[in-house]
Amino acid sequence: MIRTLIVDDSAYSRQTLKTMLESTGEVQVIGTARDGEEGLKKAFEMKPDAITLDLDMPKMDGCTFLRIIMKYQPTPVIVVSARKEDLNVFKALELGAVDFIPKPTNAASPALYSLRDDLLIKFLALDTINLRSIQKRLIEPPIMLSDKVEHYALPRTSGQIKAVAIGASTGGPSAIQKILSELPADVGVGILVSQHMPPGFTQSFAERLDRYTALQVKEAEPGDHVRPGNVLIAPGGYSMLLNLDENKVSVSLVRKRPQDRYVPSADIMFDSAAKIFGDRLLGIILTGMGNDGTEGLAEIKKKGGKTLAEALETSVIFGMPREAIEGGSVDKIVPLSKISREIIVWARS
Repeated sequence: MIRTLIVDDSAYSRQTLKTMLESTGEVQVIGTARDGEEGLKKAFEMKPDAITLDLDMPKMDGCTFLRIIMKYQPTPVIVVSARKEDLNVFKALELGAVDFIPKPTNAASPALYSLRDDLLIKFLALDTINLRSIQKRLIEPPIMLSDKVEHYALPRTSGQIKAVAIGASTGGPSAIQKILSELPADVGVGILVSQHMPPGFTQSFAERLDRYTALQVKEAEPGDHVRPGNVLIAPGGYSMLLNLDENKVSVSLVRKRPQDRYVPSADIMFDSAAKIFGDRLLGIILTGMGNDGTEGLAEIKKKGGKTLAEALETSVIFGMPREAIEGGSVDKIVPLSKISREIIVWARS
């Protein structure tokens, strides 16, 4: 039984979230709070197993709540907030939130029940959360480029790969930020990213990454070319496909289909990239629940490419890496702190 605290300034949201969570029989809502101050008091008293958190609240907002709770009583937190297309969502993830779910509206509306399936999937995966990994990320921020150029210096020659494809889910945004922030602008490869994320957030995610890295990062659009030093983020609600046209690799987008469980899909991106780049591709699967990426990594290996998976000790949720490893699709298992180094070595050696 997952003992849960709900922190939200909307009475309707508190009751609706309680109803949805308890409908599984595996979650017990032990308390609710109207703002961050009340939420902290109840969290310290009740010591819940998990917390749902709104961001925009009176007295104390969600980000302030996260700073305090993760410092004094680390607890898995899922943000459930209506602040769509808001960089505060990524700030919350940076401060230790496990994941986020966007509310469809700020108003008291039955539309909130549309979150049920996504909410329950994320909640029932909380027993696999590696809280120690989250804490480590909080005290070990990404190394900034100016601090590591000499440490990562390698010959500026053309390496064994021309492109890197990265797939991630829960815990992925901070992991991707860490990896990209540690790569130099002249890394020499194009980078493709499929991060499970709903529509309305990937553009803000790309803009945030662009500010934190020496690379050029943008949300992918049809016709974008894969270029060295550029990062393309698959937009929420779409999967990314690659096309070869007159020796240039360009992007097309496929809208989510009813049969697609994970979108943006790492499998679709990996499979497409393997057909274009063959043995000049490095595929990387990061933290996340489920098995997205396993079949795609297998296709990369079949075409002679290289594959990496994030190690158990640094994954927030080891689901996606574990499935790929057990499926025989992974050449090397690497902790998050060493993945950027692996990219540079393959790109330049």
